Amino acid sequence: MHTVPRRIPGRAVAGAALGLLALALLFAATGPVEAQSLGEFEKNVTVHTLANGWTFIIVERPIAPVFTFATYVDVGSAQEVPGITGIAHMFEHMAFKGTDRIGTSDFEKEKVALAKIEATYRAYDTERRKSKPDAAKLKDLEKAWNDAQEEADKFVVKNEFDEIVDTQGGVGLNAGTSNDSTVYFYSLPSNKLELWAYLESDRFMKPVFREFYKERDVVKEERRMRTESQPVGRLFEQFLAAAYIAHPYGMPVVGYMSDLNAFSLTDAEAFYKKYYVPANITTAIVGDVKAAEVIPLIEKYFGRIPKGEPPPPVRTVEPPQNGERIVRLKDPAQPVYLEGYHMPGVNDPDDEVYDAIGTILGGGRTSRLYRGLVRDKQIASVVQAFPGFPDGKYPSLFTVFAFPAKGHTADEVRDAVHAELDRLRKEDVSDAELAMVKARAKADLIRSLASNGGLAQNLSQNQALSGDWRELFRGVERLDRVTKADIKRVANTTFLETNRTVGIIETTGSAASKPAPAGE
Repeated sequence: MHTVPRRIPGRAVAGAALGLLALALLFAATGPVEAQSLGEFEKNVTVHTLANGWTFIIVERPIAPVFTFATYVDVGSAQEVPGITGIAHMFEHMAFKGTDRIGTSDFEKEKVALAKIEATYRAYDTERRKSKPDAAKLKDLEKAWNDAQEEADKFVVKNEFDEIVDTQGGVGLNAGTSNDSTVYFYSLPSNKLELWAYLESDRFMKPVFREFYKERDVVKEERRMRTESQPVGRLFEQFLAAAYIAHPYGMPVVGYMSDLNAFSLTDAEAFYKKYYVPANITTAIVGDVKAAEVIPLIEKYFGRIPKGEPPPPVRTVEPPQNGERIVRLKDPAQPVYLEGYHMPGVNDPDDEVYDAIGTILGGGRTSRLYRGLVRDKQIASVVQAFPGFPDGKYPSLFTVFAFPAKGHTADEVRDAVHAELDRLRKEDVSDAELAMVKARAKADLIRSLASNGGLAQNLSQNQALSGDWRELFRGVERLDRVTKADIKRVANTTFLETNRTVGIIETTGSAASKPAPAGE
């Protein structure tokens, strides 16, 4: 499951919490009532960091006899370099393949078979990369590699990890990869807490990346389906490549096909060793658990994992853009208009101002772009505006995306979008709009606070990105302080032609007469 983060005030994707927490949000920035409510919630939260650096957030929420965890690994495609693009996403596919005890019928024999796979792959790949490979030799080497995979498959107990979780009452086992992170999660009955601690710690401490090349083929098929065979997918990939000439946000999470055809299990193991160290991992556990019982278990099981060296930060900084960049694709598909403007990362003081602008411009049927382009002018069937694309840890893009309506062009949509951006630069937003933004931010977050899983993902993400899970809620308070002047100031420094990247699909052939997709 490849995830694309959705930004809401509070620097997080949609989450979950206690009704008490919702009350705290309703009274955000209003004085003693809010402080007391948040204080009550904090009594149920314990943060515990192991000696090896792994941070755990434990939320005692005894509503039902279950718990959910979310493990946030601070690594995604932004940590990749040319040659191994798509490798972070591979661990989503490798996540539950098992260990030296789970997923194998005889690991000692399997270990030998896996080593043979790598040896035969290296020989095949070396010959393949030659300027003039020997066709007959290459065919023999490929056969030897495939034979080695078949031999290793004899020792694989397929889906054993999943079946253990299922038979013990677990649900929702899944993982997701983005530019900034890889997240793992599922739920179990509360009386299976120790089983969870054993399974998860063993999976991180002694993973076995069996069936690696089969899963690499699955990822290649994902790329074909989602990018290469989808005009919008191709547009977004080229749009990001144009917007980012240096920073790895310009590379696709799924990876380039040439890299997917080339990187090896050996490459993946090196990447895992570098980035999957305890200091780079945060886990939130939410539900019918007690910190006094959780902490001894995580010390016992997760404390076994060696500390490792913290991974280095991303060095490359995207240079300032100094001219408009345009990607124009001609395709027999629905026309599309897309534009993005560089903006700061999620920890910037103006982060909530961008959230407010996103709501004013593209926040549903009451937004300016929907009312102007879809309802009134009827030149677009769908229009969206949102900050933080493709992700938010590093400087990202404020993005506008639209499907022109039947009989209308991307150029018409462009002109209408620019008129709204000019208006935002020149005129103050209304009192009603600003009040709506703040009320909607609180209401959206409260409505999203519905599940243990959502809360676990939010807390682990905020702890990892900012060092404090409370940032989930402080963002709402900061948005409450956003002013009209803030919005105009940020609009005037962001929505500039020199800061703009444009992506357009121009319809050719018979598709030019087909209707656009239905609106919201």
